[in-house]
Amino acid sequence: MTDQPQHLPVEALDDWTSAACAALGIDRASVDIGLLLDLARDVAHGVARPAAPLSAYLAGLAAGRAGGSREDTAAAVAAITALAASWRADDHDS
Repeated sequence: MTDQPQHLPVEALDDWTSAACAALGIDRASVDIGLLLDLARDVAHGVARPAAPLSAYLAGLAAGRAGGSREDTAAAVAAITALAASWRADDHDS
């Protein structure tokens, strides 16, 4: 390991997604990379950066429970994106 962060080249994103899908037994055609990256961006900017991967996980969990189709994923992402758009951290501080 090095102290330098390792970044995935943009062109390798599809290869990584395909490999991860194969490792998890997920149909690669069911994964919309752009949709998920947009979700992460919207949550990171609208809520907090650490909320982005958590939100992606929750969207995947909800989509899987709904049936796992691209449409199920899009519906889950839309719900979280709408929540992030209306989120005001000051309103939710404990």
